[in-house]
Amino acid sequence: MNTRLVKVINLLARLMMALIFFLSGLSKLGAIAPTQGYMEAMGLPGFLLWPTILFEVAAGLLLVLGYRTAIVAFLLAGFCLVSAVIFHRQLSDQIQLIMFLKNISMAGGFLYLSTMAYAKSAGNSEFAHSK
Repeated sequence: MNTRLVKVINLLARLMMALIFFLSGLSKLGAIAPTQGYMEAMGLPGFLLWPTILFEVAAGLLLVLGYRTAIVAFLLAGFCLVSAVIFHRQLSDQIQLIMFLKNISMAGGFLYLSTMAYAKSAGNSEFAHSK
């Protein structure tokens, strides 16, 4: 694959991965009280909504921009894992199981992106282009 095509595909992949976080953060702004209530029902203090919104929107933007991709992707992987365990633990409910597995899958993708971005920044092109 040529370098230009790889860059375009990389940007599109980051955009697709970031979209859910950016939109989720923005949508929370339109439903502050219900979202805080949901968080509290799941055992989290409602004041964590504001840092969550900031993280989701900022991480989404940073990922699209490709700024500190290794760190941002690693943090998003952790966010996905924590969210899966806290918000989707009713695994007997098929929808919750699907949401749990979606979060686990996204975490795996972010960990992969993180390692590839780290390898690229470290100049290890052999690792960054491994099959």
